[in-house]
Amino acid sequence: MSRLISTGRRVLSYPEHGATRRRPLPDGYHHLHHRTRIGHGREVFEAAGAAVGDFRMHRATGVSVRADGPAVPGARVEIGLGVGPLRIDVPCEVVWTPDAPALAGFAYGTLTGHPESGEESFLVELAPDGTVWFEVTAFSRPAAWYTRLAGPLVPVLQLAYVRLLGRRLRTLAATG
Repeated sequence: MSRLISTGRRVLSYPEHGATRRRPLPDGYHHLHHRTRIGHGREVFEAAGAAVGDFRMHRATGVSVRADGPAVPGARVEIGLGVGPLRIDVPCEVVWTPDAPALAGFAYGTLTGHPESGEESFLVELAPDGTVWFEVTAFSRPAAWYTRLAGPLVPVLQLAYVRLLGRRLRTLAATG
């Protein structure tokens, strides 16, 4: 049970737990994959990995983040989107973290009560040539009436948000 986030008996809202770790992504969902260059070198990699793992990257986009701590499997996190009466809290649980020296980050899955159903991974990679990449892979489908109503607009907004994450992460990694 979460220490900070009162999610009650919420559970992961999709059966393909951990599927962003492997390919192909499951059928029946919208798939998203975006990769952006963050910088170069071990220092940039470590700074970017830390910013992803402690949710600073997400906070840098202006969303609110409530989390039990850093991104470790089983940790609960709630992202707040919007303001005032238009605010939506989206509960998630970290489902995996990479186990490789040149990878950092995590994947979280949607919990019941999230407007979407699926999973999203946020990975920072230090390539052999020293280039640091940020990669987001996701699969999702509507789980609430308003995301079903928004239809094709949701994937467009998801991609715009992922691109914003990349820009913010580049800035965070450059400033340490």
